[in-house]
Amino acid sequence: MISIIAPKSLVVSCQALSHEPLHGSYHMAVMARAAREGGAKGIRSNSPEDIRAIRAAVDLPVIGLWKRDYEGFEMYITPTLQDAIDVHEAGAHIVALDATDRPRPDGLDLKETMIQLKQRGIVIMADISTYEEGIQAAEYGADYISTTLAGYTPYSEGPLPRLELVKRLSEKLTVPVIAEGGISTPEQARIALEHGAYFVVVGSAITRPQLITAQYISAMEKSGESRKGL
Repeated sequence: MISIIAPKSLVVSCQALSHEPLHGSYHMAVMARAAREGGAKGIRSNSPEDIRAIRAAVDLPVIGLWKRDYEGFEMYITPTLQDAIDVHEAGAHIVALDATDRPRPDGLDLKETMIQLKQRGIVIMADISTYEEGIQAAEYGADYISTTLAGYTPYSEGPLPRLELVKRLSEKLTVPVIAEGGISTPEQARIALEHGAYFVVVGSAITRPQLITAQYISAMEKSGESRKGL
């Protein structure tokens, strides 16, 4: 497979949920333009509306997904076959979906979902949380394996980022392995590439200013506490 996104590049995840200050397709399109100006080679985007807006704003490949809550189900990243089709039809070059073994809202298993997507010629990024899930998704035909959900399933909880998982999967698979999830510094992104990541996806550390601000505030408050002990 010829990769849609250049190797050793940065993909910026431009997402804002409904309760966040930058929620809305206009803001995400502007964020994508800023990412492109900074040198990003791809954008990861949530929802058909945002995908369409970003496609109109920048000439970069878009990894599309759709975060949806279905009552009684844990997965929320493109949980159903129809969600994935809708993301593709909105203009996503690559469709990202939850590739864990958890039950899917439409009753299909992961293998059947991926078979139907591949029959439609859709390029798939499998968001996994464990080594075993990565191996399985590759066997089912995923075009990319991403560590997006490592640390975000009940059975994979732990500190982020999971760069050792990136390394293990990269050493085992011929499918491109993508480092995503909790990468918060340029140094971590560099190490991810050294561990075999095909490219790196960074989101909150770049595109959620409220979280970046909070990190500064937290560090400054700790400085004040240390002075009290003098």
